[in-house]
Amino acid sequence: MNLLNKIFGSSNTRKLKKMNRLVAVINNMEGSFEKLSNDELKEKTVEFKSRVEAGEALETILPEAFAAVREASKRTIGLRHFDVQMIGGMVLHQGNISEMRTGEGKTLVATLPAYLNGLSGKGVHIVTVNEYLAHRDADWMRPIYEMLGFSVGVIKSGQTPDEKKAGYESDITYGTNNEFGFDYLRDNMAFRLDQKMQQELNFAIVDEVDSILIDEARTPLIISGAAEDSSKLYVAINKLIPRLEKGVKAEKSKMEMMDKNYVPEDTGHFTVDEKSRQVELTESGHEFVEDLLIKQKLLGEGQSLYAATNLGLLHHVHAGLKAHHLFNKDIEYIVQNRQIILIDEHTGRTMEGRRLSDGLHQALEAKENVEIQSESQTMASTTFQNYFRIYNKLAGMTGTADTEAFEFSQIYGLDVVVIPTNVPMIREDANDLIYLTMEEKFEAILNDIIEIRDSGAPILVGTASIDTSETLSQFLMKQKIDHEVLNAKFHEKEAQIIAQAGRPGA
Repeated sequence: MNLLNKIFGSSNTRKLKKMNRLVAVINNMEGSFEKLSNDELKEKTVEFKSRVEAGEALETILPEAFAAVREASKRTIGLRHFDVQMIGGMVLHQGNISEMRTGEGKTLVATLPAYLNGLSGKGVHIVTVNEYLAHRDADWMRPIYEMLGFSVGVIKSGQTPDEKKAGYESDITYGTNNEFGFDYLRDNMAFRLDQKMQQELNFAIVDEVDSILIDEARTPLIISGAAEDSSKLYVAINKLIPRLEKGVKAEKSKMEMMDKNYVPEDTGHFTVDEKSRQVELTESGHEFVEDLLIKQKLLGEGQSLYAATNLGLLHHVHAGLKAHHLFNKDIEYIVQNRQIILIDEHTGRTMEGRRLSDGLHQALEAKENVEIQSESQTMASTTFQNYFRIYNKLAGMTGTADTEAFEFSQIYGLDVVVIPTNVPMIREDANDLIYLTMEEKFEAILNDIIEIRDSGAPILVGTASIDTSETLSQFLMKQKIDHEVLNAKFHEKEAQIIAQAGRPGA
């Protein structure tokens, strides 16, 4: 295989060579497009659209369309697409994933396939991970599209149906993955055709595609309606949970696995499976919980917790156990303004308005002694994986996709093409360092911070949770090192903190 790669080049190299030939064609057109007036440049869109309507393939129009976008960008925002950005745009147009390093201009790259595919009149959706980026990218790229006669829309939470509809009727629509997904669900709940907001799901370009299509692929999007109020029961169950002892699930030996009649004895009243995020009552725990519930008059004398009529009660017990032993304050959620607000495990940002289903959110509210909101029932649901596979064509951009190339190919039929950087990389990516204890790791981080600070360079330290960021902050305070903590608790200060982030010693 290595010998063949040396002779013919890798699959990625062959793809890049083929596209480089097309880039040369586009570059040759640059001089003729520079001579066009602004009106003549806009008129090109009318010409391209008529050619598409006449049946001409987008691939044949691609060189001229890309040349037009490059010229519009130069005239409006003063940025000229590099050759590697042209290649990135071609990869996206082909319905694949363009892996480009951070800072290589993915936002600008998206304008190329967005314009080309927008010529069909069926709309293009550009998907970002948060509303700030959706607004920023739309406003930044808007002059390019408008010079070429395209309209740009932004969809966000809190808009009226009419505002949403106007956003979707634009040639190019920016928005978050959550908003696109929830609008799809709302459209499926509409009673009349004129109540639907989205048009045909034609072409989506997903930014940070690995985060949305892999990390959050199975994240359920759920629209709920109010159900019955059982807040008193959550409070009562919450008082019982601390009395239950956590046990350890017994592991079977090879001999015991061969014995079909062998049942391992678990210790304690319940066991926790961190991997599957499930809790399970043991035999002794089942009896202990029944006794507690009978004493509290929540269960009738002689009744079983597993009887069909009492399954709701068992569900409340499981929800309480999960709230206490699987959900940790300042890691999975925070308490803000006497409300439970979830934290996105992938981005570290708060998810206001999002609630856990199956009574889990109510169990957390009981645990933290805040007002328990009424339960909800599912009206409509889907996952990001199911939603994005509906699009006629799907493409994505990210800085880290090659490691998940197999999953992208198997699940979505998307190939990953690694785009070279415009200039050679000067950043050094060091190997990971592993320490035996958290204390040793934090000491090493402190030493690195002090060394870098003394050289006058700014420092960014990333952590996986709010809890870890605050622990590290305490270490820094002990050493009297000035720093700013940016996590879900202080997200409103984000712009202010980031504005100072590049200053020497920051």
